[in-house]
Amino acid sequence: MLAMENVTAGYNGTDVIFDISLSLPLGENLSIIGPNGCGKTTLLRAIAGVLPSLGNITLNGEPLKKMKHREIAKKIALLSQTHGLYFAYSVFDTVMMGRYPHIKDRLQGRPSSEDRAHVMRCLEAVELSGIPDKDITKLSGGQLQRVFLARTLAQDPEIILLDEPANHLDLKSQIELIKYLKHWTAQGDRSIIGVMHDINFAASLSQNILALKNGRVFATGATNDIINAELLAEMYEIDASYLKGYQEHSLLSQEL
Repeated sequence: MLAMENVTAGYNGTDVIFDISLSLPLGENLSIIGPNGCGKTTLLRAIAGVLPSLGNITLNGEPLKKMKHREIAKKIALLSQTHGLYFAYSVFDTVMMGRYPHIKDRLQGRPSSEDRAHVMRCLEAVELSGIPDKDITKLSGGQLQRVFLARTLAQDPEIILLDEPANHLDLKSQIELIKYLKHWTAQGDRSIIGVMHDINFAASLSQNILALKNGRVFATGATNDIINAELLAEMYEIDASYLKGYQEHSLLSQEL
């Protein structure tokens, strides 16, 4: 169970999110939606433990503030959107970076045979086991995002945090990413918390939605209750007629 109680956070003394409270049982997914600048990524960074916050965040009853960064990294992993700034590592070496919190010989940075086997299992999970030696600068956008997903899986976390994971991906790659993420959560007590601009992606991936506006909780609940034209129109301050029939015509919200 991930629980947040009255969490407030921001940058340089200016709060961006205010009094956020929620609980998420492991095994369920949560998508965070809302207008630009409402605090979605700030909330994600607070959950990841990389941004100081007021209030309480606990995982299975243990306060994150009392955990070392390496221990948090064993339980919570962050998958960011792809971008053009990366080094010419091989697919295998890139995924191996996700094993760092688990490598016992941290001074020498030498992975064990089990670490190597785990990396290969992660590559198999995203259907990239055939190209472990390929330079990641030679990959397509969809392939590269699968490499980063495999690196995230290599951390063997309980929770994966997504920051706009489908940005710059075409529809086929988005659907594949949803498939891999759903397969991962189906393996046990695992959860995904994702910041989403794409409402279709959010509805397809998550059973629960947290909608933010102006840094505060605007609405929260089951996906079917939150993703409706009236609420979205009010949150985004747009004409509700634009969203008429939205749910019926959503492509990615269909069962995959």
